[in-house]
Amino acid sequence: MPSEMQQVELAIPIDVIWDFVRDANNWAPLVPGYLYHEIRNERLIFWEFKSDLGIMKKKISLLIDIKEWNEPSRVTFELRRSNEKYVGEGYLEAVAIQHNKTKLIGFLEINASGALGSLANTLFKNALPKSTEEVAAAISSKLEDFKKK
Repeated sequence: MPSEMQQVELAIPIDVIWDFVRDANNWAPLVPGYLYHEIRNERLIFWEFKSDLGIMKKKISLLIDIKEWNEPSRVTFELRRSNEKYVGEGYLEAVAIQHNKTKLIGFLEINASGALGSLANTLFKNALPKSTEEVAAAISSKLEDFKKK
């Protein structure tokens, strides 16, 4: 299964990061290819985006099922398509280093299945590092703006 972890240290207190993370409206639009999202309840978010994995370009609809909200340090989730049980899982973890310094760790694992599953997994394996790096940079930048509010 393709997976990727990103870590970044930010000069932002952990409580500011938590205030940002707990509202999907802050971070959902930051994913490359973002089209739309809808918060269905506190544990379920519908997300639609365009995937561009070279030879595979398509619109993807996912449900993010929040499994754990552990304030202020950890959110774990599962990803699934509306017609499938499981696509992947991940977490976002914040670790306070000092009062105004926090390490943010993001992890994502994806497992495509079906007729094109092995091809998709190969493409995900190649695309995941760049995509997660882009998301980490976008979240870091957005957090800097959020901190100023």
